[in-house]
Amino acid sequence: MDADEFTALTERHRRELRVHCYRMLGSFEEAEDVVQETFLRAWRNIDRFEGRSTPRAWLYKIATNACLDVLGSRSRRVLPHHRTGPSDPGVSLEPREDIPWLQPFPDRLWEPAAPAETEPDHEVVAGETIELAFLAALQHLPPRQRAALLLRDLLGWPAKQVAEQLGTGVASVNSALQRARATLREHLPARRLDWPSPTERERAVLRKYIDAMERADLTAVAELLAEDVRTTMPPWPMWFRGRDSVLAALAASWDTGSPDHVGRFLLRPIGANHQPAVASYVRRPGDDEFRAFAIGLLRIANDQVTEVHAIHEPRLFPAFGLPATWTDEFPEPLPSQPG
Repeated sequence: MDADEFTALTERHRRELRVHCYRMLGSFEEAEDVVQETFLRAWRNIDRFEGRSTPRAWLYKIATNACLDVLGSRSRRVLPHHRTGPSDPGVSLEPREDIPWLQPFPDRLWEPAAPAETEPDHEVVAGETIELAFLAALQHLPPRQRAALLLRDLLGWPAKQVAEQLGTGVASVNSALQRARATLREHLPARRLDWPSPTERERAVLRKYIDAMERADLTAVAELLAEDVRTTMPPWPMWFRGRDSVLAALAASWDTGSPDHVGRFLLRPIGANHQPAVASYVRRPGDDEFRAFAIGLLRIANDQVTEVHAIHEPRLFPAFGLPATWTDEFPEPLPSQPG
């Protein structure tokens, strides 16, 4: 097999391998790196591929092992509320770059896995699951349990094939799956299976949220927030629980006389983690440009915002098809659908 044939073989699987590695690692950047490492390992070992499995299965095995190598050298990725209790909105903390935070994933680079085989307890996960809450729940699983669950329940591979992929026995795989599914049930939010793709009602709430945030209208924001809303903004380690706490934090950041004044926000809807999401830009006092600030992932229920995770990752904006800065308004259309 020459280099061109190898590239044609591997590139057709890049999207799904990227999603698999993202689910394993909880990091878009690490997933990109591991997919590249997967292709390098495959090229170096192409002579050992004897066609005893499909190229896709062979690449998944290499990618899974590469992910396990990464996971063996670091702690699990988290959001601020996984580490400590809610914060006082009057207390500001410094960003923690030393903590491995969960990262968002662009829908435009996402390709759903094929539906998995139906079996008892399989309803714990859905074949298209990529929501941030599911990624957070996966982080509670030991790496090999995580791999077994993704290969078996999301990809729908038989237990025997999963065992071959992981170099273990079928009994071991079934035991790992039983423990993994039980752990997921403990950590997934209530009514997880009621989270389809964003609906028109959710998009309407999102539009109101964007308008209120851009106008810095606390009253309008308050009307949209659930009473027990939760907000986070990694890498800042604090997080807020409850409408009053969230509004107090926003009031401080919008107060032009406050040392915590952030500036004016510009938000636009995007596609991220297959849930309601926005890209936020901020124009700080004295600045003439809106600069990339955060990718915000929302959960909306009963026409109210129940969660906002504003993940401060400006370097990821290009992956979402977004520029680093804007001087005024966005051109249309913005990338918002898988592509």
